[in-house]
Amino acid sequence: MIKKLEGKIAVITGGTEGIGLATAKLFVKEGAHAFITGRRQKELDEAVKAIGSNVSGVQGDVAKLADLDRLYETVSKVKGRIDIVFANAGVGEFVPFGAVTEEHFDKLFNVNVRGTLFTVPLSRVLRVLPPSASTPRVRLPSALSCEPGLQI
Repeated sequence: MIKKLEGKIAVITGGTEGIGLATAKLFVKEGAHAFITGRRQKELDEAVKAIGSNVSGVQGDVAKLADLDRLYETVSKVKGRIDIVFANAGVGEFVPFGAVTEEHFDKLFNVNVRGTLFTVPLSRVLRVLPPSASTPRVRLPSALSCEPGLQI
């Protein structure tokens, strides 16, 4: 039986837990090689172990452009192309609206907005694609929530 993602190369940010980890497991089960990212090396190593085969962990913070560039350089060196980008990294902290500080705002926006925005520009992704490749599929989970305390 042919797997839906047989031979595909996927980049999944925030792949150490939750939706990102579940997505990586599913993509690998369906035949893809997944490159997952996470800020903390220990959690990244645990996620890679949990997924098993056809996975590579690249430690980094999506809010840091140098880390994103290193991610795509790694994918380029190891696999030479990208077929799927799943921009999933995100953070949320319960803080009443009136108690939001500049530091809290900067942390959330750096990961949830800046990180997502700079994960997917074709200028960054296209550097990894061979000339004959098609544009990769990109998935952007919602960076904002309407949960009480998570309005930002």
